[in-house]
Amino acid sequence: MNLKTLLSKQHISIGLIWLFHVSGIIGIIYSDASWFIKATPLNLMLSFILLMINTEWSKKSLFLVVFCFSSGMLAEIIGVHYGFIFGTYSYGDALGSKFLEVPFMIGINWCILIFITGFIAQSFLEPLWKKTLLGVGLMLFLDLVIEPVAPVLGFWSFETGLASFHNYAGWAVVALPLQILFHKIKIKIEGPFPFHLFILQFLFFTILLLKINSLGI
Repeated sequence: MNLKTLLSKQHISIGLIWLFHVSGIIGIIYSDASWFIKATPLNLMLSFILLMINTEWSKKSLFLVVFCFSSGMLAEIIGVHYGFIFGTYSYGDALGSKFLEVPFMIGINWCILIFITGFIAQSFLEPLWKKTLLGVGLMLFLDLVIEPVAPVLGFWSFETGLASFHNYAGWAVVALPLQILFHKIKIKIEGPFPFHLFILQFLFFTILLLKINSLGI
């Protein structure tokens, strides 16, 4: 592998997200946890920017980004204020600036999740309905390890403590049309970047979940 290959857009992008996620895990567990938690919006934004850099751009892909962000924010705003989509919950301050009590980073996160899970699903399956269901399933799988950690990190918390089936059903309902749209538009992402980002998010929250009783945050 020559220097030009090592310094390709994909390799640099993958290297950066590994650096930031691994540093975050180490920092939260062994160093100044509050500082690294406050850096979460930066980590999310970096992941989003690198994902977009590795996405083939067109009017359709731009539309999907805006639509995913807007749909995610709208669903969360309705959820926070009325409680009938995901259950009764509220956001903390760790994710940064908010609009109507929902952090802007949540809209960004919806974009990230739709793109990376949609890409992974289309890499393995062909029929639309199978790709769509796998994409939704991957999102729910990731949410299973995020939910127990989120209150400890100050991301969000549910009135009942942990997220209920209501939350996961709401995720599926919101994600389903977005996954269908992703595959209908035929978004193209270069290389394995989405695989790395999905794996890193899973590892990040799984490791924190395993250490949750000793974080002392």
